[in-house]
Amino acid sequence: MEIEDSETVTEEENDTETSIDSAYWFIPQSSDCLISEEEKEQLQNMVLSAAESVKEIYKDVIITDAANYSSGVSEFTSEQRKEVAEQLGKAGLVSTEEDTNMQNHEKIETFYADYLNGQDSMVTVFEVHRDGLIGAVTFIYRKEQLQTYYIGVRWKEGGMPEIQGTSVSNVAEIKLTEKGYFIYAYEYVIAHASLRQYWRIEPLPEDCRELTEKYISGLSYVNYNVLVKNWDSSNVEDILIPCMYEDIYRIYTGENLKTEGWKIPAEEYEKIMTTYFPVSVEQLREHCEYDESSNSYEYEMIYASPYPPFGEVVDYKKNADGTITLIVDGVWPDYNSDLAFRNTVVVQPFADGTFRYLSNSIKEIELELLPIARTKG
Repeated sequence: MEIEDSETVTEEENDTETSIDSAYWFIPQSSDCLISEEEKEQLQNMVLSAAESVKEIYKDVIITDAANYSSGVSEFTSEQRKEVAEQLGKAGLVSTEEDTNMQNHEKIETFYADYLNGQDSMVTVFEVHRDGLIGAVTFIYRKEQLQTYYIGVRWKEGGMPEIQGTSVSNVAEIKLTEKGYFIYAYEYVIAHASLRQYWRIEPLPEDCRELTEKYISGLSYVNYNVLVKNWDSSNVEDILIPCMYEDIYRIYTGENLKTEGWKIPAEEYEKIMTTYFPVSVEQLREHCEYDESSNSYEYEMIYASPYPPFGEVVDYKKNADGTITLIVDGVWPDYNSDLAFRNTVVVQPFADGTFRYLSNSIKEIELELLPIARTKG
């Protein structure tokens, strides 16, 4: 698949409706909206009513005198986000947050079917963001055109919702993949932004979601070779790159790595790496920038890659020897793929909650691996 550069925003795509306080103020705006002012008012009233139905979840976490551009919420937990999404779902609304299966996703399927049939249609998706803000995105297909009408809802003192801002954006394309990803692209893409937005609308089985979170979510397809080379204990040296430690440390501790003087004590480094991979101390010292004089390893920072592919467990097998074989699909929404690659990863769980990656094999399915991933190491 050929990968094209994103388009940058020109001055013509100015904000026509959005307040600077809106969470989506930076998305290029359309001067012509497909829906009427009356329809906009109806949507705003519907969104405020939906937000008021979940205000009890917010009442104790409101920040007094919060800036208008913020959500107005302090320390909104993943459990609270899930509760909001599920409560909105019980009211029949399409709702989602990053750790919860989408509620009432069938309505998006209906909208997509209408779109394919050339039939005018609308659907509103409520997304609960990490900071507690609720974003309601209405997809509109009318006059053979696609748009989104976004309404952002923040929270004010007393736990009452208010509209933070609205925006109208032209949509260049939408796609519902076979596996259940709804992927869409705005007509104009901001420089350095993702090419496409997405939701997984079909539910991922809870056991696969948990296995993904435990074993796969912390790993990168672009910074080192754990997921992009075929390896096992016989050639594990091929994946040893200093920068990988940062992610493995986060998987082990649940915290971001902090160092003193760009050095990591050898005892800590070797304990973690020999736990999580079938490697010896000697192999680590040869391949991971060991400094004998200070008995430490050099810290090599990972530089974030914008919108890389990510893996999700779609199937698994518990083996007789206690290991687990994970079938992992590499999802790359920026290039319209929910099956860019397929990995087979074998892990060995330990009684203390840690585990060891024993091997990986990968097949390119819909896309090629990034050149940097193939050539590193």
